Amino acid sequence: MMDQSRRNFLKTSAGTAGLCIVGSSAIGQVLTAKESEHRSRNLEPLPLASVRLSPGIFRDQEEINARYLDSLAVDRLLHTFRINAGISSSATPYKGWEDPTCELRGHFAGGHFLSGVALAYAGSANGDLKNRGDELVAGLAACQQKVGTGYLSAFPGDLFEHLAQGKSVWAPFYTYHKIMAGLLDMYLLTGNADALKIAEGMGQWAHEYFVGISTDQRLHMLRTEYGGMNEVLVNLASVTKKDRYIETAHLFEQPAFLDPLAARRDELQGLHANTHVPKIIGAARMYEVTGERRYRDIAEYFLAEVLAARNYAIGNTSLDEHWTTPADQLKGTLAWTNAECCVAYNLMKLQRHVFSWTADARWMDAYERTLFNCRLGTQNAKGLKQYFFPLAAGYWRVYNSPEESFWCCTGTGAEEFAKFADTIYFRRGGDLYVNQFIPSTLEWKEEGLVVEQVTQFPREQGTTLKIKSTRPVERTIHVRIPGWTTRDAEIRINGRPLEAMTDPGSYLAIRKTWQDGDTIAIALPMELRQEPLPGDESIAAALYGPLVLAADFGAAPSDESYRIIHSGETVPKKLPAADPLPMVDADPGAETEQWIQLESKTDLRFTALGPSQKHQLMPMYQIGDRRYSVYWQLRSPKQQS
Repeated sequence: MMDQSRRNFLKTSAGTAGLCIVGSSAIGQVLTAKESEHRSRNLEPLPLASVRLSPGIFRDQEEINARYLDSLAVDRLLHTFRINAGISSSATPYKGWEDPTCELRGHFAGGHFLSGVALAYAGSANGDLKNRGDELVAGLAACQQKVGTGYLSAFPGDLFEHLAQGKSVWAPFYTYHKIMAGLLDMYLLTGNADALKIAEGMGQWAHEYFVGISTDQRLHMLRTEYGGMNEVLVNLASVTKKDRYIETAHLFEQPAFLDPLAARRDELQGLHANTHVPKIIGAARMYEVTGERRYRDIAEYFLAEVLAARNYAIGNTSLDEHWTTPADQLKGTLAWTNAECCVAYNLMKLQRHVFSWTADARWMDAYERTLFNCRLGTQNAKGLKQYFFPLAAGYWRVYNSPEESFWCCTGTGAEEFAKFADTIYFRRGGDLYVNQFIPSTLEWKEEGLVVEQVTQFPREQGTTLKIKSTRPVERTIHVRIPGWTTRDAEIRINGRPLEAMTDPGSYLAIRKTWQDGDTIAIALPMELRQEPLPGDESIAAALYGPLVLAADFGAAPSDESYRIIHSGETVPKKLPAADPLPMVDADPGAETEQWIQLESKTDLRFTALGPSQKHQLMPMYQIGDRRYSVYWQLRSPKQQS
């Protein structure tokens, strides 16, 4: 049985309820025509360059990631591209998934790295990383020019011939997509015009690739993972205003996957999760650029269904990279190989799109859940990233090596940890939406407005917005009142409380003439609650506000081979069996306070009372080199007798 909070994901919501109007005397890119129309009536994020993170955990993690990106050598990243193009290279190639023999080589070196440094430049003005990106783009341009067909990759075109011939090959279009996306990011975020020229050459090659290939043959080829080729081609069409890239994007659509979703049928069982989420992101972009409603319906249903019926408490999905069970049936799926981190990255991208159409707070609630529980903590102090997110009891975090792994999750992590500021603030015309509670400063130059968000959230149960303006300006500021808070949530304008308040799980809209020095103080009380594992109400996770709590099982194994993987593998060798889930005496519907005690609000420390043992709990993102458990076995009084 699906619990009510999960069912809510499947409902349609107006997104902004409890509108509160505060009068001025009170306290209170280059686009297609269709895309321009879409943006005029929907929300869009404030440009990344207009938001700067303030001191805190998010900026710390951003800086760690930047140092990791800066540690990588451009000549080494270019090595296999140059060899493939017939250009000599004496550089030492990287290993793992960038090894010269790996069929996925180039996905990080020419793709994720470019996206990561472009995002770092836009989000923190990191000019050194921008220069590294410019250097890499120049090297890729030379490789493309040497090949002479528009084709660009770190592997020969033979792999695409193998794909057409039905031979086994590891995802050549997946890698092609990552390279094109990195180049477009360099153009859009840093202004590198050469990057757009290279991306367009690649797009033209892809356009010509399917000439002479029958529909049946093409659909058979699309069974091999192709990343977000449909998305990147739509993005290229948006930038260049050339319809042929829309036509090419259509060639990467699979009716057998999309049609059931359009009919609101969940036929996801057995599918590889991270192969298919990017296809839905492409459908979302197709809706935004073409206005065809069917694509929106597909994206909204897919996202709601995955979050409601296939997600774990941490905000991510999958076992062994797949949806292995029917909807709402995750019993028996807790393992080491849960929740591939790439999937979380792509689900968050999709949530941003759907939120922009709906202004529905549930999507930003879901985004926050994943951000705090499945993104924070998946990078260590050296900038290394996780691949799987183990959810069986007694396991621990494992990270890639600095130069010998280069997993897909290394790449998406390098992007994610460079763009924490991209979803904090959205706009609709002159209206501002405050979506995430992250210390930051928004400089909205065209509106003559600066908003500084001061908070220690989640150690602080709320946030404060400080308004700076050279002149009085009448605007509506929409503040997310998350679904996890209580009805004691409160907003104060310049120290005085508002009499009206919206329900948790919606946005409160405050309209007034804002003066320099105005403040909005938002109190968001947190409470303990539990969330059952879909399909097994006897197993539950504990949450405090948006935070998933983990039991501390002690130090992770001291042998580094159990904590850092120095290869392209994703699971440590000789992995021990999982521990039993920790047990507590409680019915599935019991109040969480019956078995968890809050020890410190500011330190976020808790104690769980088991039948024979106490467990110390902390937010999952704070778990470092420790063994842990996210889920608990609930033992009802009937089971004890």
